[in-house]
Amino acid sequence: MEFTMSQETRFDIVLDRRHSHSDKWSKYPADVLPMWVADMDFDAPECVKQALQERVQEGIFGYTHPPKTLVKAIQEHCSTHYQWTPHAAHFAHLPGLVCALHLCVRALTNEEDRVIVPSPVYYHLTKAPMMAERKLDQIPFVLKGNRWTVDLESLRESCAKADAKMILLCNPHNPGATVYQREELESIHAIAQQYDLLVVSDEIHCDLILTNATHIPFASLNEDAAQRTVTLMAPSKTFNLAGLAYAFAIISNPKLRQRFNKAREALIPAPNLLGLVAAEAAYRDGGTWHQELLTYLRGNLEYIQTSISGTKIKMAEHEATYLAWLDVSEYKLTDPHAFFVEAGVGISDGEGFGAPGFIRLNFGCPKSQLEEAMNRILTSLADKA
Repeated sequence: MEFTMSQETRFDIVLDRRHSHSDKWSKYPADVLPMWVADMDFDAPECVKQALQERVQEGIFGYTHPPKTLVKAIQEHCSTHYQWTPHAAHFAHLPGLVCALHLCVRALTNEEDRVIVPSPVYYHLTKAPMMAERKLDQIPFVLKGNRWTVDLESLRESCAKADAKMILLCNPHNPGATVYQREELESIHAIAQQYDLLVVSDEIHCDLILTNATHIPFASLNEDAAQRTVTLMAPSKTFNLAGLAYAFAIISNPKLRQRFNKAREALIPAPNLLGLVAAEAAYRDGGTWHQELLTYLRGNLEYIQTSISGTKIKMAEHEATYLAWLDVSEYKLTDPHAFFVEAGVGISDGEGFGAPGFIRLNFGCPKSQLEEAMNRILTSLADKA
């Protein structure tokens, strides 16, 4: 049954972004709906806009350090949502999560080391070790029932190699939309502990859980996990603040933190001061907006699931993120990306994540835009049924 909102919400408002220098909206011609990059088409929380306006009115934009109140807001957010309160001294503040991934590989491994990544995955998790000229093992994600999860035997086999040094996790997983269960995380930790590997856990989508799944920070499992883990988080996906350039790492191990910060200070600038302001406002006062967002995204997800029922498009259980991972391989499309762009929908090609025959569709948008995109997709496939 088609999902309908009981009344129009703030998320139903269609905003024109084509003249805002938006990466998302400038990639394709005007007749193509951009449904690719992880950037939502929703207005920011009022608390964020107000905080930014007040800070801009001060009129001076000099060098700025992260305030203690920001760290406190993040700590309270983590405590409320994950029953985990990272120590204030364990934070490292960054202008983005992607640079943090690359920094972790370069600062915490050596050129002869091997990095292990469950895949298909967001491409910077594989790009980081490749660009740093590390050895890379891509461990397959497999379907268990109707849920994507890592193949633990393959993981163990790679971790047992003498040169294995680091596991890069993406949890919740992008693009598979999986939230690792406690038993799965504990199994991964046991392997990492047995073979003494570091774990870098990209948890940027942790606030976008759309089912009754529970996000568990890898570092919160136990003290050993905390000491071998770098946790990467940001408000950018949750509150749609990517352009304000703020993320953070949490590193409990003092030696790892020292190596990370030494490399960071030499290579990566401080976060944008407006990013600091926006992040604090979002974590402190954005709770209601966040809950309304999740409700809306659940409705959009249900619409996709209903729309593709009866088609040859396959979709596994979707636990988190606003990025639908769709298997269109049964349609035998030579180039799925080009095919759907021709149909008027700019999706992300699964090949870029390591999974030809899949597409990733961003449903973080007004329902009317999603309806139009799905109509174009299904119409384009109608004669291939």
